[in-house]
This record gives sequence, structure tokens and C-alpha cells, in this order.
Amino acid sequence: MQLKTVVGWLLVAFAIYCAIDPFSHSSLSGFPNFVSYEVKLPDTNLIPTNKDPFNLLQKSDIILLGQIQGPESLAFDPLGRGPYTGVADGRILFWDGSKWTQFAVTSSNRTVCDPQPNPLDYIKNEHICGRPLGLRFNKKTGDLYIADAYFGLMKVGPEGGVATSLTTEAEGVPLTFTNDLDIDDDGNVYFTDSSSQYQRRHFMQLVFSGEGGGRVLKYDPITKKTSVLVNDIQFPNGITLSKDGSFLLFCEGAIGRLTRYWLKGEKAGTSELFAILPGFPDNIRTNQNGEFWVALHCRRSWANHLLALRPKLRDFLLKLPIKSKYQFMVFIGGWPHGVILKYSPDGKILQILEDRPGKVVKAVSEVEEKEGKLWIGSVLMPFIAVYDLGLSST
Repeated sequence: MQLKTVVGWLLVAFAIYCAIDPFSHSSLSGFPNFVSYEVKLPDTNLIPTNKDPFNLLQKSDIILLGQIQGPESLAFDPLGRGPYTGVADGRILFWDGSKWTQFAVTSSNRTVCDPQPNPLDYIKNEHICGRPLGLRFNKKTGDLYIADAYFGLMKVGPEGGVATSLTTEAEGVPLTFTNDLDIDDDGNVYFTDSSSQYQRRHFMQLVFSGEGGGRVLKYDPITKKTSVLVNDIQFPNGITLSKDGSFLLFCEGAIGRLTRYWLKGEKAGTSELFAILPGFPDNIRTNQNGEFWVALHCRRSWANHLLALRPKLRDFLLKLPIKSKYQFMVFIGGWPHGVILKYSPDGKILQILEDRPGKVVKAVSEVEEKEGKLWIGSVLMPFIAVYDLGLSST
């Protein structure tokens, strides 16, 4: 199978993801062999309608094209070097400014994990090779913490190598789909487990079913214990701490919203709605000013509502051959494109950047702000994009 065909398959999968509106209960029915779960519907009137009229993300520079596959999360070490990123074959790579070098792996069993000409081989072997998703450095120790979708929460020292496991369960329940993480000043790690039933390679089943077994967790490096902070969430993925450490935000990918969980103060231990998003999020990152960059794979569209109300139409679409399915998804506007939102600490939209046609940036997974630039990763694309924030004011 040619690379273009494989990438087409992956993008169509995300297009279908973008074309399902989880706000409608009927969107969870009609899928054979999947269990439907009830969805708690937020007020859709809160969905922002702001758009970037200039498609500013099209001004992004695409770097490292074809040298990496699926760089979802990006991290810079305490010395400012990088980025470091986890890729589809299970490696964590380091960019030294001129080339990629291998920094770490999450699995010591690499017999079937060499870079493959066919990206589908990565998916087939993910449970063996590992799939590093969220990455964060402990700024005090220089250790890199890793949310590996299959092997749980892991850590590797400043020199790299084979990562070691920190935890694979929480309160007796195994981790099924470890997704993202953040670290506080005391070394506590907050991370997400996206599902209690579906591994990452079955993420479309997770979206279709509406399964609500996701969790937000805390790992204590002193006691080595993992506790559950929030339970029964639909597809939690990105997570980040506020600048002052008083709360954390996590993304709920399946229903497109941000939730705040209070860690300190009178509300400690409680959660509340922070924002309803105009699309389907992946990761979220805090910048030096305490603002939050949210990466969206795509926006909602009228097709969301059409397919949500017509399960049989959706079933028909899913059975189409790859070429016909691709053409139909493009026609209804479900193609993944780049959307980035910046929120204030009190939940107000401060900035929106887009590439609605998806000419340059598609399916954004994470945005890391560094020295006036946004480093943009994508679990689907074979490159990293860099956007100069100075272009927004020109």
C-alpha cells in the first residue's frame, strides 16, 4: 500500500471523527458491535463562533518534512534544547537544530519497530513498540516524563535510553490508554487515561461508542501511589497545570470541552466547566503568561448535525470504499484542518489561528509556545509546523 493511500486512510478516520457530533445522543447509536453510552449534553449555545478570517496558520513554516511520522507532543528540556517528540514507531527523538537523533524508547523489544515504509505497520505493532504521546520535562531534575499509550506513565533520565515504568494502574484499575501529563513543582504528575476499554489503536471505537471510563490521575513520586482525581469522563486527553498551580485543565476530546479541576483553595477537589470548544481537542499547554493554547483536530460543521441525526447515513458512509469515502468527507466539509485557540486563565478566548482549507496545517495535536513562536505537532502528519506569533499583528 502506498504512503499516500495510508495517509488518506488515517485522515479519513479523523474526518469521520470530525463529522460525528457527540452533543447529540443519537450520534452514539447505529454502530454495530459497539455499546452506546449516555452523553451529558452541555449547552451548545456556549460554543464559540469566532473564526480566523485570514487563515493565519497558512503562514506557518513546515520543517522536517518526511523525516518523522506523527509527532504528537513537543517538549524542550530545561536548557531550552529541542524539541523532543514521540513518533509513530515508538521512539522519542531529539532535534539538535540540524538533524534528528534517537533520545529514548519506551519498549526494549524493538525487533519489529524499525522505521517502516508503511505507516500501518506502526499501528499494528504499537502495543509492542509503544506509542509515546504526552511529554514533559521535570525542570528540576531534567528527567523526561512520558505518557505511553500502552505502557503507562514512564520516565527516562537526562541522558535518555530505555524509559522505566512508574505506574500501570490506579486504585487497582489498569491503565488502558495513557494520553497526556503535566508535573507540578513538587514532582507530582497529573495525567489522563482516556478509556477503560479501548486502547489507542482502537480510538475510533472509543469515539463512536461514547464510552465514559476515562480518568484524570495523580502520581505521587514519594509514595509511588497513583490516585484518581476525576472519574467517568469521555475521552480525556490533554492536561495542563495553571501557572500558579491552583488548578489544572483537561480536554474532553469526544464532547469538545475544557474542564477545570481545583487543586488548591476553597474549591479544592471539585471540577467545573471551563470552556465549550468549537471542535474536537487534543492537547493543551500553558504559556509563560499563564494562558492556555488548545489544539483542535477540526471544527464542528453542519455535517456533524446531519450525521448525528442520521445513524443509517453514517453507517453507509463507514462502509464506503476508501476513494468514495474520501470524496464524500471532503464534500461535506469534514476534512481535518488546523485550529488553535488561546484562552485566558478565566476562560475567555484571546486568539484563534486557523487553516480552514487545510493547505498547510492539518489535525493539530499540540502547540508549544517558545520565544515568540508556536511549535505545532500532529499525531497524523509527517512534519512539525512553526508559526511566528509576530505574523498575527501584521
